[in-house]
Amino acid sequence: MAESKGADALVVVDHVEKHYGDFHALKDINLTVDKGEVVVVIGPSGSGKSTLCRTINRLETITSGEIRIDGALLPAEGKGLAKLRADVGMVFQSFNLFAHLTILENVTLGPIKVRGMKKADADKQAMMLLERVGVGQQAQKLPAQLSGGQQQRVAIARALAMQPKVMLFDEPTSALDPEMINEVLDVMVQLAHEGMTMIVVTHEMGFARKAANRVVFMADGSIVEEATPEEFFTNPKSDRAKDFLSKLLTH
Repeated sequence: MAESKGADALVVVDHVEKHYGDFHALKDINLTVDKGEVVVVIGPSGSGKSTLCRTINRLETITSGEIRIDGALLPAEGKGLAKLRADVGMVFQSFNLFAHLTILENVTLGPIKVRGMKKADADKQAMMLLERVGVGQQAQKLPAQLSGGQQQRVAIARALAMQPKVMLFDEPTSALDPEMINEVLDVMVQLAHEGMTMIVVTHEMGFARKAANRVVFMADGSIVEEATPEEFFTNPKSDRAKDFLSKLLTH
């Protein structure tokens, strides 16, 4: 799949390397994600999944190689980077909401400041998005008044408010209590069905089976294999993947 650099390629990661001092975090990563595709990245801890996710909007710099978003090269810094970053929504483990702003203000801040939207329009859009993720009732509350699952759904709404071309999710449910995980995954499944391009780093194999077009398995900083969920979970090719899956299934 990594070869298709056709008109539909939205994210292209091309021969990307990342070093932290002597540590080789990403090794010759090649990945192409097409418009409307949902790619789930899985693998053992320390395999480079989150690092890869964070390089795609330059939260992590890369040592060599290049990354393109919708045909444009990801710049190292400056205005061009801010502009491109606005096209890439990001949802983290921690919700990163502004504690002193209401839920509504958290969601409208980006569109007003970065996209230059009028406050009334931003408020209207934010309310629509908060309703869509099921927290419309909470608009005037502060983040601390919401559960973790609700805060993460607000974080998703906030990312969507920028009308991004692609959404990155870096283990979005790993900080949540078990009973809150599904309420976040349900929103993500719905987004996937609506055609949002998504790159999702997750431990939630059920989500991978349900929503992914493709599973990318990483180990030791490399992409070891890529396949459809069906193929990957029933017939993994590499020993690393077989080992990883057998550990999952026995717990």
